[in-house]
Amino acid sequence: MTDRKAQLAENLAQVEQRIASACAAAGRKREEVTLIVVTKTYPASDVRILHELGVRHVAENRDQDAAPKAATCADLSLTWHFVGQLQTNKVRSVASYADVVQSVDRAKLVTALSAAAVNGGRELGCLIQVALDAESGERGDRGGVAPDGIEELAGALAAAPGLRLDGLMTVAPLAGPYAGRQRAAFDRLMEFSSRLRGNHPAANMVSAGMSADLEEAVAAGATHVRVGTAVLGVRPGLG
Repeated sequence: MTDRKAQLAENLAQVEQRIASACAAAGRKREEVTLIVVTKTYPASDVRILHELGVRHVAENRDQDAAPKAATCADLSLTWHFVGQLQTNKVRSVASYADVVQSVDRAKLVTALSAAAVNGGRELGCLIQVALDAESGERGDRGGVAPDGIEELAGALAAAPGLRLDGLMTVAPLAGPYAGRQRAAFDRLMEFSSRLRGNHPAANMVSAGMSADLEEAVAAGATHVRVGTAVLGVRPGLG
């Protein structure tokens, strides 16, 4: 086993133990939570090692990094998640490899993704990114639609050809009433998820929690956690 594979295996085992412990504490089954490894800034060789170690869900937040990496790893059985803020000029590229776009936060993006999915003969899973720090009608500092815009965007997504409304995503806010209160933020997202499922029963995916706060996300009821640093480490020279 190479040094890098051994390192990733050890890190994965630690993250797996954290998820399992969080599930046990919350009275949930381990299989209720899917680990997505965020591989941004790390090479395709790491993605291959992760696949060898059993990882099946990976995420990227920049198309210029993700597109070549996905192409290099096209022979692997992986589900690719796009989790970054998405500009419409990148939509055609992202729609060619992403299986799930977790950062849908405006109607213009729905229209662009739908056209790209139909043109590519693909169905894209979509999550509405919710900004818990955004005022009505605004977007969050880290992307995302204000909570009062969820239902309208959900309707647009559900009606868009080539797209599938899978659920909601959030990033714990750095400002506003939920800053530093990750569990409260994730509990609020779960309330929105419950409301959304009233009209869209299949939209039951809730993506929340990262390396530092995955336990709070699992406790709140998240179905997917997005973990980068805790698996891949902190890369020198990157902020």
